[in-house]
Amino acid sequence: MLMYPQINPVALQLGPVAIHWYGLTYLAAFALFYFLGMRRLRHEPFRSITGPGAWTRKDVEDILFLGVMGVIVGGRLGYCLFYKPGYYLAHPLEIFFIWQGGMSFHGGLLGVIASMAWFARSRSRPFWQVMDFVAPCVPTGLAAGRVGNFINGELWGRFSSPDLPWGMVFPQSGSMLPRHPSQVYQFLLEGLLLFVILWLYARKDRRERRVSAVFLIGYGVMRFTAEFFREPDDFLGLLALNMSMGQWLCVPMIAFGIWLYASAPAARPAYGVSRPG
Repeated sequence: MLMYPQINPVALQLGPVAIHWYGLTYLAAFALFYFLGMRRLRHEPFRSITGPGAWTRKDVEDILFLGVMGVIVGGRLGYCLFYKPGYYLAHPLEIFFIWQGGMSFHGGLLGVIASMAWFARSRSRPFWQVMDFVAPCVPTGLAAGRVGNFINGELWGRFSSPDLPWGMVFPQSGSMLPRHPSQVYQFLLEGLLLFVILWLYARKDRRERRVSAVFLIGYGVMRFTAEFFREPDDFLGLLALNMSMGQWLCVPMIAFGIWLYASAPAARPAYGVSRPG
């Protein structure tokens, strides 16, 4: 078994200013989204859309800005609502204390959906066109976030067999028994594997909604699986059917993704004039 290396969460100290690794992983996530968004402009149907509906670099920049806002606001509100509603109802001002930690992926997803709906409406673009553009660019950001979780030594896994070669002791968990490094599992599943699947799938022109559907199903299934190895929140434990909160939040996500995929229209709406060739 391995010992958690106790990485200093502060990457750089400049006098009173501390730059944390976790903050740098967020910056890496945003940079990766921008890079992939620019590459996504070359994919169909976005490459062939001309006229007022043509996609440009500014669209990628605006989506990134709005997406960051959606992640922060939605992630925080989702954590407060899904994980500690009673506590934050009694201490409403602490909702704004984001430096204390507490973010929810599923809340962040809802925040991004809301911000993308605003972008689509303000730019007179079809909502699902926007979501299909965004979906393949997201998993690398999720991977970066899991790197930050590992560096912080948080969200460790459940106890593992002592014979598991990569079982890891997290002293900050209060136990010296080996655990699954669930942050690494999620990095590999929800981050790298989901990115490869989505990026390859989205390189070809697909029915509207289906790229978004594959993201919802893929993330939901991979997160649901990884949760079997992740220690549930100590203030919640396991819920009905011995499932964690993360797993329960994935259930409607997977179901909606399946419906979205099955209900995708056979013909794509006319977005613009296709370029010759």
